[in-house]
Amino acid sequence: MVDPRWRKSSRSSGSNSSQCVEVANLIPAIGVRDSKHLDSGVLTVPHNDWIGLVASVKSNQFDSR
Repeated sequence: MVDPRWRKSSRSSGSNSSQCVEVANLIPAIGVRDSKHLDSGVLTVPHNDWIGLVASVKSNQFDSR
């Protein structure tokens, strides 16, 4: 078994670099975890749901302004 490649936003550098959400392709789902508390577990999201969430974020569906 290969260890997953965890990624975090390129905007999470600098003084807040340890306070990020990380994501990884865990096949058959996407894993989401807190980079500051790695031992607190991983939330798994089905691929199709993750794709829908990312599309919604990109189209500003959650923008409250």
